[in-house]
Amino acid sequence: MATTVTINWFGLSCVRLVAKFDHDEVTVVSDPYDPSRGAKLPRNLSADILTVSHDHLSHNYVDGVGGTPFIITGPGEYEVKRVFVYGIASEHGGRGKEKSETPNTMYRFEIGDMSFAHLGDLGHELSDAQLDRLEDVDVLFLPVGGAGVTIGAKQATDIVSRVEPRIVIPMHFRLPEFKETLEPVDKFIRELGAPKETAEKLKISKKDLIQEETKVIVLSRA
Repeated sequence: MATTVTINWFGLSCVRLVAKFDHDEVTVVSDPYDPSRGAKLPRNLSADILTVSHDHLSHNYVDGVGGTPFIITGPGEYEVKRVFVYGIASEHGGRGKEKSETPNTMYRFEIGDMSFAHLGDLGHELSDAQLDRLEDVDVLFLPVGGAGVTIGAKQATDIVSRVEPRIVIPMHFRLPEFKETLEPVDKFIRELGAPKETAEKLKISKKDLIQEETKVIVLSRA
């Protein structure tokens, strides 16, 4: 039986991947946010693997995730319950801060025969070495809200053209529930010039990733 992964987005950069293997299920949660940011995570949110890209309340609220997750907060290579996780060093460099003071970790997840990348709170274009670490990624979780907080529409579009994922799921963009001052997702969609699909959640397996062109799917906040 092929691996399937169900994806939910909870706003900002918080996503959940639920991977179903033959006789097992593994849940990955990335970048849970503190309720002080304006919205709350689901009460029943739990994980086996929990990643934090950036040490800020919008990304590091590990107490909001139940279970007994293996918590990853920086670069390195990890194997947890059949999921391979690769933390890739990068920078945030938000408003008024030196890049060297604001590290960001991007994460690549190898789940069965699929590859996912979560770029966290990325604030700059990617180097060739970083791009090499993202080669052949199937699904890319990409911050697009700009406004001096992360990369914006133009930089995000450049990353898509260089990584060439099968699916892009935009994140960290303006929503009325949150206090962050960010740009709307449609600015990125216009810059990219790709058709937009919307969904409440996404369930995929490798057979769903055969198209040549990149597909953009905007998920509703779960």
